[in-house]
Amino acid sequence: MNHQKQKQGTKATLQKYAKRYFIDAMGAMANGLFATLLIGTIIKTLGQQMANLIAAAWAQDFGGILVKVGDFACAADGCAMAMAIGYALKAHPLVLFSLAGVGYATDVLGGAGGPLAVLIVGIVASEVGMLVSKKTKVDVIVTPLVTVLVGCGLALLIAEPIGNGAKALGSIITWATAQQPFLMGMVISVVVGMILTLPISSAAICAGLLLSGLAGGAAVAGCCAQMVGFAVISFKENRWGGLIAQGLGTSMLQVPNIVKHPRIWIAPTLASAITGPIATTVFKLQMNGAPVSAGMGTCGMVGPIGVISGWFDPVAEGAVAVTPNALDWLGLLMICIILPAALSMLFDRILRKIGWVKDGDMKLSV
Repeated sequence: MNHQKQKQGTKATLQKYAKRYFIDAMGAMANGLFATLLIGTIIKTLGQQMANLIAAAWAQDFGGILVKVGDFACAADGCAMAMAIGYALKAHPLVLFSLAGVGYATDVLGGAGGPLAVLIVGIVASEVGMLVSKKTKVDVIVTPLVTVLVGCGLALLIAEPIGNGAKALGSIITWATAQQPFLMGMVISVVVGMILTLPISSAAICAGLLLSGLAGGAAVAGCCAQMVGFAVISFKENRWGGLIAQGLGTSMLQVPNIVKHPRIWIAPTLASAITGPIATTVFKLQMNGAPVSAGMGTCGMVGPIGVISGWFDPVAEGAVAVTPNALDWLGLLMICIILPAALSMLFDRILRKIGWVKDGDMKLSV
């Protein structure tokens, strides 16, 4: 009996820390990325296109201002990610503020794989900082000193290797997708799409693995299939509010319903298994913008915007700017909106006919 209780206690502890670090911390880190790198990229892209498309002096000046603002926002991503992690872990104020320098150092040292390095270093620095926070009469000195020394010291030791490892793994995935675009397109689309719907940050994973090129395009396809798919097949239950909340917000809203009725997940997942290979083999859709965009889908339309910014101002290694043609624009629309909606509705209709999905199964509680 005692052994069983001990086993249950160990399992509960593992679940607690898994949620704390792989759901709460990673999700918060993705929000930090969104508030800096993603928003900055969007603002910068708008400024560039305004300057390119409008010859008037005011457009050139305002476009230039937007580009500068976007650059400033992007430069703060390491600080924002680390502080977001601390916030999710309920760090005390002095720990939280000290994480700004830790995040900056880790992101710089981690290079292209900075987000993954920030996740690990940010968690350790937060937890160690909390061990000493409010424990002494000179807390204003001790807490920042410990947090910064531990965080930056750890960053000096592991950030670069972590960044190099993440970059290498991302390169392998990108290379494999180029070699086997159909199979890898399907696998990446399904896996990243399902991660998007689960309470795990697909954006953080895509950023950490530097998913770009065709692999990034497949990830965009999978995320869009989940979000648009659930938005349209649950329209009867959730109407326009649900359409917007899931299509432009997150398909994660369906997780409680998936737990109760797992079969509702079949339609959007099958849709992603089809749109992924189409993205990689037919339309050659590539994500050469910020890799984090690959894991965002239609959330704020960040996924499509990332593809567009990658056309005009690529950040992926080896990518060059291109002028998109009509097929590129059609492919983006088909992969991100039209095919996910049409395929999900088709599969959902079949599932309802055979009784696997019923009215009310996808009703949102909020």
